[in-house]
Amino acid sequence: MHLVQILLPVVGEREAFAEVMHELTERFGGVTAYTRAPAAGVWKNSPDSTERDDIIVVEVMVPDLDKAWWARYRRSLEKRLAQKELVVRAHAIVSL
Repeated sequence: MHLVQILLPVVGEREAFAEVMHELTERFGGVTAYTRAPAAGVWKNSPDSTERDDIIVVEVMVPDLDKAWWARYRRSLEKRLAQKELVVRAHAIVSL
């Protein structure tokens, strides 16, 4: 089992977020979004330029990790949300 997380920027219309939630629910049977307090990301593009983004973490649990599918989905989201790069990360889940 894996936990896949997508760090989505808080940009654009609410419909884009609803679309992602719908797509993931249809494919994986459920999705969790941490929307109450967006996380703030800050990074340096150059020594003189600092960027800032508010993000929402969206996650799903999957029995098998299809890396090719997730790479295609990430590229699709980057295009739809007009982002240079989105972070999609996976963590193995170990039952205790």
